[in-house]
Amino acid sequence: MSDMHTPDMAHILPRLKHDAQGLIAAVIQQYDSGRVLMVGYMNDEALRRTLTEGRVTFWSRSRQEFWRKGDTSGHAQYVKKVELDCDGDALLIQVDQVGAACHTGEYSCFDAGGELPARVGHVPEKE
Repeated sequence: MSDMHTPDMAHILPRLKHDAQGLIAAVIQQYDSGRVLMVGYMNDEALRRTLTEGRVTFWSRSRQEFWRKGDTSGHAQYVKKVELDCDGDALLIQVDQVGAACHTGEYSCFDAGGELPARVGHVPEKE
C-alpha cells in the first residue's frame, strides 16, 4: 500500500526505459525560477531514495556509487516535484537548490559550460 510519501515502486519501475547501464537521465530544475541546473543519472535505487527521502540521490557513473547532492559540499537539492517524460527515459526533478548545483562552483552547470553559437530560428508567419 502506498501514499503520497511512499511511492509504489512496483508501478513506477515498469514505466522506466533504462539505458544499457540501467540508468535514466534526470534533469534538475530550480522549482521557482524554472532554471535548469544540471543533468545527472539515476538507477532504480537512486530514484527510490530521491522519492522517499526528499533529497536528490544520483548514481555516479565514474565512481560506481550513490551520491547525494550536498553531502560533502553542503549544496543540497531538496525535492519539490518529480515527473517522468512520455517515453519513460528521462526525469524532470524540480528542486530547491541550496548553493551551487555544479561541481565547478557555478550555480548551474550550464553557466559553467557556456552558450554555443547557434542560428536563432523563427516561427514562420501565418498567411
